[in-house]
Amino acid sequence: MVAIPWLPEDEIWFPPPEQALREPDGLLAAGGDLSPARLLQAYRQGIFPWFSDGEPILWWSPEPRCVIYPAQQHISRSLKRRLRKQDYQVRYDTAFAAVMSACAEPRGDGAGTWITAEMRAAYQRLHQLGHAHSVEIWRQGRLIGGLYGIAIGRIFFGESMFSAEPNGSKLAITHLCQRLHQQGYYLLDCQVYSDHLASLGAVCISRPVFLDALNRGAAPTIQDYWYRQQN
Repeated sequence: MVAIPWLPEDEIWFPPPEQALREPDGLLAAGGDLSPARLLQAYRQGIFPWFSDGEPILWWSPEPRCVIYPAQQHISRSLKRRLRKQDYQVRYDTAFAAVMSACAEPRGDGAGTWITAEMRAAYQRLHQLGHAHSVEIWRQGRLIGGLYGIAIGRIFFGESMFSAEPNGSKLAITHLCQRLHQQGYYLLDCQVYSDHLASLGAVCISRPVFLDALNRGAAPTIQDYWYRQQN
């Protein structure tokens, strides 16, 4: 069995993403903590945490990488009809904790959630610091869909989404992509491929292409685009 590095809690560093395992795909390191500084450093390097209760913190950087280029999002005919109804409201960052809670609810496949209490506390801290954001779809005062993620520079790193009504998460992604396109974002990182994401225009790109986008769009010197005025 191939060993992976164990990260200390008193130093913030990660091995190069190119050292990630092929099986399981993308496993790079374990240990460390979920401090804001470590999480932001991880995302800038194309790395994210993903683990279950009872496991150590596990860090991943899979290849290929699933992304959506905001200007190239695919909107199906049925989704266009849903968008035209306009019987819902889109809000940002008004119910971050509620969105995380909804994303952590058990899914129909019976699998447990990876959004542990530790993860929820860490990302809510990032939200308080202005790095983590929620996209919320409301109808008649009820939260019917949404997603949350991290905005760094000109990259949005999507983490999880949910639907309490049909198309709830699709509405959230669509409005997020519109905002990202208007504000000059390079891409929306979706991490791992799924048919649901592919139906919305997600594509898989190689690690070098993804890391190049991060170097251009998520370096510490790049200004935060999330709070730019929309035209």
